[in-house]
Amino acid sequence: MTGFAVVAFQDFKERAVTWVLLPILGVLLACLHIWHVGLEFFWFFALSNLLLISCVLLVLWLCTKYIFKKAFLDVSFGLGDMLFFYAFALGFPTLTFIILFVSAIGFSLIAFTIMRIFKKTDSVPLAGLMALYLIGVVLCGFFPNFPSLYLI
Repeated sequence: MTGFAVVAFQDFKERAVTWVLLPILGVLLACLHIWHVGLEFFWFFALSNLLLISCVLLVLWLCTKYIFKKAFLDVSFGLGDMLFFYAFALGFPTLTFIILFVSAIGFSLIAFTIMRIFKKTDSVPLAGLMALYLIGVVLCGFFPNFPSLYLI
């Protein structure tokens, strides 16, 4: 949770995340994932999630390049956001990851829309908003009746 908090703080404050933090976060999430499901299942889930993220980023890149005719990295999408996606993909089984990824994107959209009313900005702190969402989800995991994120 500390890693998520640092990502959120940096993304909100500087609109940039120290890139070294994201691989560390990915390794920590992978260790937690391995601890819960075992190494054999981890490889299957992690590779599936990484493939899914790569496909999503490919579609975003194609839309940005050919439809919007803009540069992708650092214009339409930040490198920190991309690295956060890949780190996030290492942390959960595939079904849980899809649910968390889609809901985190939805949360980010709603939160940015509300933020934009109070502070005029055009750049979305996507990694920061997703990190805040994941802090909330992980905190909910401590409640006794909350389902385990690794058993969904």
